[in-house]
Amino acid sequence: MRWVRFSILLLVCTLLNAGNLLNSISLSSFNIRPDLLLVLLVFLSINCETTDAVIASFIIGFAADISGTAIGPYTISFGLIGSVISQMHKVVIMKRMVHQAAAIFVTGIITGVLGRFLTFFKTGETASNVYVVVFGSCLYSALVGPVIWGGLSAISGWLGVRKQRYGRLAGR
Repeated sequence: MRWVRFSILLLVCTLLNAGNLLNSISLSSFNIRPDLLLVLLVFLSINCETTDAVIASFIIGFAADISGTAIGPYTISFGLIGSVISQMHKVVIMKRMVHQAAAIFVTGIITGVLGRFLTFFKTGETASNVYVVVFGSCLYSALVGPVIWGGLSAISGWLGVRKQRYGRLAGR
């Protein structure tokens, strides 16, 4: 992986997540919007080598913490879940858009619930309708995610991420 280029992409995704630009496509009064860092996490965990994916997962989690309210919970949750996904990337094939959307949704639910749980332990604060926002954000990210995945696939060579080969001879 080309880490400087990854840093530039991560900075753009973090600024979009933290800024108000995504509020223009947000849904309902709960401000439900897609999570670009979540899509980036799943894409890199599936398509990178294991060590690069683990490092990138923790870095993306730290970026999610910076764009959020507390430092630490999302670094842990994104890092752990990204590490698990990177270990399974030889088993799970993400060639179809439905599989990509399902992976983004499930990963979002797990990281969102774990992140909110760890935030509660750290700050002791609870927010109303937090799980509605987590579910809505994961669903929105899963619907928009395959489109973003296609864009990330297009620049994967620029990032230094080799594209996965599927088939009987892929492991050789």
